[in-house]
Amino acid sequence: MKKIAFASSILLTVVMPLISLAHPGHGETEGYTIIHYFVEPVHAVVTFGVLIIAIAYIRYSHRKKA
Repeated sequence: MKKIAFASSILLTVVMPLISLAHPGHGETEGYTIIHYFVEPVHAVVTFGVLIIAIAYIRYSHRKKA
């Protein structure tokens, strides 16, 4: 679990500058819809990273219980 937490913190540190920057594209895909967060590369990197971490955590917790 410590390795997952460490890897997550490193990933967040690396991606943080991309999250805080504005990017072109607001208005092309309706800026505040779920589609925007999966289509725009800046958001997609973070979205898929969070999904991967969530899936890894769920699998880890299920294996730990078994």
